Amino acid sequence: MNLLLVVLAYGITAAALGLLAFRVRQLIAIYKKGQPDPTRSDNRASRFWNMTREVLGHTKMLNFTGTGIAHWFVMIGFGALFGTLVTAYGQLLNPYFSLPFIGHWWVYEYFVEAITWFTGIGIVTLIGIRQFTRLAKKGRTSRFFGSGMKKAYYIEATIVLIVFCVIALRGLEGALSEETSWNRHHITTWFIAQEFKALTLAEITTYIQWVAALKIVVSMLWFIVIAQNLTMGIAWHRFLAFFNIYYRRNSNGKNSLGPLPEMLSHGKPINFEDPSEDDVFGLGARSDISWKGLLDMTSCTECGRCQSQCPAWHTDKPLSPKLLIMAMRDHAMAKVVETESLVSELGPIELDVLWSCTTCGACVEECPVDIEHVDHIVNMRRFQVLVESEFPTELGGTFRNLEKAGNPWGANRTDRDAWVGECDFPIRVVEGQLPDDVEYLFWVGCAGAYEERAKKTTKAVAELLYMAGVNFAVLGKRETCTGDPARRAGNEFLYQILARENIETFNEVFAARTEKGTKKVVVTCPHCFTTIGRDYAQSGFELVMVHHTQLLNQLVREKRLVPINKSTTTMTYHDPCYLGRHNEIYEPPRELLVATGVTITEMPRNKERSFCCGAGGGRMWMEEKIGTRINLNRVDEAIATGVEEIAVACPFCRVMTGDGVIARDSKVEVLDVAQALLRSVKSKAEQG
Repeated sequence: MNLLLVVLAYGITAAALGLLAFRVRQLIAIYKKGQPDPTRSDNRASRFWNMTREVLGHTKMLNFTGTGIAHWFVMIGFGALFGTLVTAYGQLLNPYFSLPFIGHWWVYEYFVEAITWFTGIGIVTLIGIRQFTRLAKKGRTSRFFGSGMKKAYYIEATIVLIVFCVIALRGLEGALSEETSWNRHHITTWFIAQEFKALTLAEITTYIQWVAALKIVVSMLWFIVIAQNLTMGIAWHRFLAFFNIYYRRNSNGKNSLGPLPEMLSHGKPINFEDPSEDDVFGLGARSDISWKGLLDMTSCTECGRCQSQCPAWHTDKPLSPKLLIMAMRDHAMAKVVETESLVSELGPIELDVLWSCTTCGACVEECPVDIEHVDHIVNMRRFQVLVESEFPTELGGTFRNLEKAGNPWGANRTDRDAWVGECDFPIRVVEGQLPDDVEYLFWVGCAGAYEERAKKTTKAVAELLYMAGVNFAVLGKRETCTGDPARRAGNEFLYQILARENIETFNEVFAARTEKGTKKVVVTCPHCFTTIGRDYAQSGFELVMVHHTQLLNQLVREKRLVPINKSTTTMTYHDPCYLGRHNEIYEPPRELLVATGVTITEMPRNKERSFCCGAGGGRMWMEEKIGTRINLNRVDEAIATGVEEIAVACPFCRVMTGDGVIARDSKVEVLDVAQALLRSVKSKAEQG
């Protein structure tokens, strides 16, 4: 019988490792066939450090605290208990076998027992969370909706069996020892050893070999199963997550948000003035996916954290970031023609899925293995716009407006500085270079210049800067759209045109200023903030971008603006996606509001988990025809706090929340943070 166990265990090990090695080579070959992306190998030391910090610190997993703690012990157990597997192979041949040097060192033995118990508690906790979620949240409300539950159950059962085997073996080893009472070699398993002490020596050694064989077979079967299923991300992430986190877009450890990556073809940025005939414009087929994209897809654990935060999914739209990545993965790993379309009515991804995204970044913020959902979505949009000319009808008008009028509304260029005439204080409009005495260039933006509600913010910021004695100027009619709507909607060609025009203007305005620190631009729009401040850097142009809440907060701290008319209203603050998640600016707006005297009541979804207003990713200019409206979902949450006012720090958010409040026939007022500050620095007499 012993010989049969040895043959079985060692035979299945050879088969499992051989099959795994073969499949790993196939997986690597698939990655190598992906489009090159040379941007992932810079700052290797920084990448390694940030990967180690995120993995061992479980920084993303702890967003779901209980789940994160439980998963940490399961993860640690996967590697830390490797020695028990090696011991099992020895125990098949000799039940008395232990690892050389450390096998009977009580510190190691206690470490093994502690990790095993905590791994067991961890996996039981995760099983409980999964089952509770499955039973308590039905259908789309569950983050596990659409996940491969049978695969998850198999993984969980395997870990439970491994924990059982390790604990049982520790008890049997104690029974086999010469110890007769509790001792430091079996600190937590002596009570089990005592039960086995009643067995005969032959029975104990036989049980050790049987349990050791079971441990080996269960472990090797796991390798065989995952080797046959390259799409089993819930298992493969144990190996691939390290690499996916290491090769994330930003080597400094920041989330893959903010600027969109450059549009690459064959590993090089596309020259839109003279593109090559074989250039790849976006992501249209499996052959267009980069090796990092393929790594993203095979690393997905199907945990559904991204799905649980997605505004499109929460409002009954077809987009789930998780299901999108799973569909791309299954397509990429299937035996299909390399040029088969990714996005089509009969393809793995439908058009409505692609265009439901607001690029809010909630999925990327939440993903524990740093999958770059937004980048993949925008890359597919690029292909649809630039190659297929397949995009929502409304965007056609938006693109034409941007191209002809320099703004998405198609408003007259000559009216861009009309708001200046509505102010009762002087505002300098720059004709050529920025005068030496001007500290800040105030970039007004399209919404701030044309949209009536956003214009109130523009005028409030200008008046506050004037009151604080800040020397600033505006470009007036020389402004044109930054290109954000075009780029996030996939029209990279149009974005490049708009960006080039603005960069030429900036170069002329700042011609006399060579140092980056002297080129200061203040904006009210987080989308302009991101595009000018971060996307334009890809074209070699850099300056200092400041959001108006940051500058105004600084002026209040410096006592250049003093709130004298303290407010007693109750207020909630809505974090704009492109100010918060994309640029990690959370405190300045709140500090400003507190300085005005208001009482802030936070919405349940705030800061990095703020719920989108629904306007990003070009959605501001698209009709919301599927499901319920995103802005209404957010407004309902704000109204439920019972506050009198909703503060925003983005013109898009101002429009969307304002429309939502009107739709709900609510008396809650929507205003920008700058407006709240303006009324507090003016006396009641000045306010009229």
